[in-house]
Amino acid sequence: MPTAEFSAAGAANVPSASASGDVNAADAVQADVVPADLRTPVAGTRDRAREEERSVRRLTLMRSAQAFDRERLGYRFVKRGFDIVFSALVIAVGLVPSAVLCAAIAVESPGCPLYRQRRVGRIGADGRPREFTMWKFRSMVKGADKMKDALLAENEVEGPMFKMRDDPRVTRIGRFIRRHSIDEFPQFLNVFMGDMSVVGPRPPLPREVAQYDEWAMQRLAVKPGLTGPWQVGGRSDVDFDDMVRLDLGYIARRGVMTDLKLILQTVAVVFTGKGAAYELRPETWTR
Repeated sequence: MPTAEFSAAGAANVPSASASGDVNAADAVQADVVPADLRTPVAGTRDRAREEERSVRRLTLMRSAQAFDRERLGYRFVKRGFDIVFSALVIAVGLVPSAVLCAAIAVESPGCPLYRQRRVGRIGADGRPREFTMWKFRSMVKGADKMKDALLAENEVEGPMFKMRDDPRVTRIGRFIRRHSIDEFPQFLNVFMGDMSVVGPRPPLPREVAQYDEWAMQRLAVKPGLTGPWQVGGRSDVDFDDMVRLDLGYIARRGVMTDLKLILQTVAVVFTGKGAAYELRPETWTR
């Protein structure tokens, strides 16, 4: 529930009728709002009420999609079991190759070969984003995040997302592992821990979510994934709206067979470095 925000300091500023007889009730209302420690189920100001209304409207469609997905207990149980087993096997098999790749990354570009970043997983019951630390093999030079602001004018996609085909921050090894999606391999740790699933919408940055409208917020209705329709459907070749459409199509009709199909398509992307054609037919969506 929204809470009234009052401040005790305002009490001293409320004019007294005895001190000034011409102070009317309207003037008193204009005084600083008095904060109280008490949590109350009201919005203290008109602006706060409008803000709460916008926030509720922004989350309405996403909550509906969440309720639809919550009812699929059998699928969610199978999906989580698969995530645990599959990620554990991949981590075990890829441990030695990962160590070799880490050494190569560190030789080309000094610094930690692993890169961590805060991403948004789900939206909590209070409407606030739930963040987690996502891991990658570092594909850019050290300090690349600090260089991003200078490159924003070169963004090649519309919407709250940054993509640049010839990003000068990317290293030579980084170009290779990005092309084949190898940089995402450490996220199997996130999958094993339950922050992510093998298949699902890609987790966005907090600053991107802050720009989402109610339509885009729906992609946060389910747990984010290591791979998904956007990864196999062209990746950098699709814009933000296309990515959202692909993710919403997946959410509407996701199931065991859909997940297995996307995993197989991802394997093809890893070897070829090209996004597969992912069929998106809105008329097949179900609610």
